[in-house]
Amino acid sequence: METFHWLDWTVIGLFMVSLVGTIVWAVRKREANASDYFLSGREAGWVRIGASIFSSNIGSEHLVGLAGAGFATGMAMAHWEMQGWMILILGWVFVPLYDRIKVFTMPEFLERRFSAGSRSVLSIISMVSYVMTKIAVTVYAGGVVFKTVFGIESLNILGHNVDFFWISAIGLVVITGIYTIAGGMRVIMYTAVLQTPVLLLGSIFILSIGLHRLGGWHNFETIIRAAHPTNLHLWKSMNDPNFPWLGVLGGSAIIGFWYWCTDQYIVQRVLAGRNQQQSRRGSIFAGYLKLLPVFIFLVPGMIAFALSSKGLLNMPAGPHAGDAAFSSLVAQLLPVGVKGLVVCGLLTALMASLSSKFNASATLFTVDFYQKWHPTASGKQQVLVGRLATTVIVLLGILWIPVMKSLGNVLYEYLQNVQGLLAPAISSVFIMGVFWKRTSDKASFWTMAIGFSIAMIRLISDAVIGSQIKAIHAASTDPATVQMQLQVLAAKYGFFYHLAAINWLFFCEYLFLLCIVLLVVISLISKAPSDTQLQYSYSGATPEERKATKESWNWKDVVLSLGVVAIVVCFYIKFW
Repeated sequence: METFHWLDWTVIGLFMVSLVGTIVWAVRKREANASDYFLSGREAGWVRIGASIFSSNIGSEHLVGLAGAGFATGMAMAHWEMQGWMILILGWVFVPLYDRIKVFTMPEFLERRFSAGSRSVLSIISMVSYVMTKIAVTVYAGGVVFKTVFGIESLNILGHNVDFFWISAIGLVVITGIYTIAGGMRVIMYTAVLQTPVLLLGSIFILSIGLHRLGGWHNFETIIRAAHPTNLHLWKSMNDPNFPWLGVLGGSAIIGFWYWCTDQYIVQRVLAGRNQQQSRRGSIFAGYLKLLPVFIFLVPGMIAFALSSKGLLNMPAGPHAGDAAFSSLVAQLLPVGVKGLVVCGLLTALMASLSSKFNASATLFTVDFYQKWHPTASGKQQVLVGRLATTVIVLLGILWIPVMKSLGNVLYEYLQNVQGLLAPAISSVFIMGVFWKRTSDKASFWTMAIGFSIAMIRLISDAVIGSQIKAIHAASTDPATVQMQLQVLAAKYGFFYHLAAINWLFFCEYLFLLCIVLLVVISLISKAPSDTQLQYSYSGATPEERKATKESWNWKDVVLSLGVVAIVVCFYIKFW
């Protein structure tokens, strides 16, 4: 690959100076207590909230996964991005509830609504998932992206050739960890305002230049349609092995609700708002921003496919070449100067996403465990523990890199499967706990415990047996041979084979329905929640609190929210 021009390095240098300046300024802001460190003092405005939600959301699953999905399957994964409209549910439905009870974490909310047991289960699930999926995958993707963009295979360090993947991956973790440890949520939210426009501008350059090289949108559609007629459509056949439309319809909605309305990683941003109005408007702003990834990541992945099919883009060989789609476009398509700008966007997206995951994990540990063990700890002690927790999480992220490197060939599938396993139990407990007053603490605890256990059994079964099923399909095109080999596999593993053979989206739906049934049955045979617990349900607001919520919005908020929904509807009509 062509070496970076001095102008690209100048752009990167100027951006890094701006980023460091922003970090230093934010770190110097007072951090007297845990609220300031973890929630930026609860004084964030709507611009910072919306920008932080968006920049935190944009990570490896977009730079690597979404672009790669566009390259391989076209519009199929756009459903998950369009489900971002559910952030409006967060702003309109859950912000009044979360703001009223002034919680730091989602597990804390479950303790108030249900029990300490429910809180502990959710905290453990969340921290494990952050370290093993979100943090580790972002780190892995950072190594892949920058190795592809810079075109450097290895560097000689102290006489040893070190794979540039490890240098960039570990460097990303260390740099991001330092500024997250130093400044907490305040640094994350201030840098997000700087990072978001850079990321958007750089990605728009990719989209426009790519389409120009293809001769416009019409030529782009013609090339895609000629190669894969269904890749320009959102809905696949019920016989599709990966994205049957009925599975997509329910599975993406369950995962979307879990992510946008209950995940600490996202909800923590609106909890930092100075009031309901700012938090809600930040959610609406993020709703508009969230409409962009389909066009700035997924469509460029499809553009990469079209360019490579015309011999205009060199892509690595192999069935999972799509993971390098976006970074290949950056490396080969962009002019001098612009390439440096887009590299800044890639770097900031990964850093923002990773720092948010570090901070969310540290918040969960400090508030949900340390504060319970040491209830008299001062604000400064809590901040210190939060920084130490972040340090440990940084180290765990580094140690998990070899595992994720071995899973790199199935990066996006791995991520989506895990999310589809985590979402059903958590989503069902929040939905029923907030809107059905009869939901009991025992129902919450046992539903999450059973749901998570089933999910882990499915994950292990999929890892062991699912890979063998795929290998059988890949090795032969003869249906009789495939069927015979699958029967042998079924006889060997029995129940676990059938568990692994279920489409991951249908499994998500089945598990969600099972969790709803468990919640209803266990609630009806156990003690009803107390009046104190019901204060933390949606019906627990006082007349004064309802009035305050009513006064926190006006017709502008309604119109802007409907605008997000209207754009989503138009998108579905266009790509039906």
